[in-house]
Amino acid sequence: MKIALGSDHAGYQLKRQVMDHLYKQGIECEDMGAVNGVDAASYVPYASAVAKAITEKRADFGIVICGTGIGISITANKHKGIRAALCTNELMARLSRQHNNANVLSLGARVIGSVLALAIVDAFLNEPFEAGGRHQARVDEIIATEEVNFK
Repeated sequence: MKIALGSDHAGYQLKRQVMDHLYKQGIECEDMGAVNGVDAASYVPYASAVAKAITEKRADFGIVICGTGIGISITANKHKGIRAALCTNELMARLSRQHNNANVLSLGARVIGSVLALAIVDAFLNEPFEAGGRHQARVDEIIATEEVNFK
């Protein structure tokens, strides 16, 4: 499994903690930026880089982090094929994978602590999509909506 990670300056420290956590589990990570947590950095290019890594199949999943997780998740979701889920607890992470086949996890560094963030990451990455049935039908509808709206 390979994970692409991106953050703005506010999410930089949490991104580093998440990467260390994943490395300890033997999970390959690619840091798409920001390069430090000191200089102000817009989340837009980093969310886009993570989304591109997924759509180009250079990463299996993405994790994006900004202060609240809101702006960076909105940006990631502007890319065709991306289903970014802003999660503030483990249940949301599990359900975003089970029901929505989310491929990007968004976290808010100013909203949750690092211990909870790592638990959310684990829940997200370890939960499979419940393929088939009503959940598959809804994901198919999302994909069809993208086909209409992403020209």
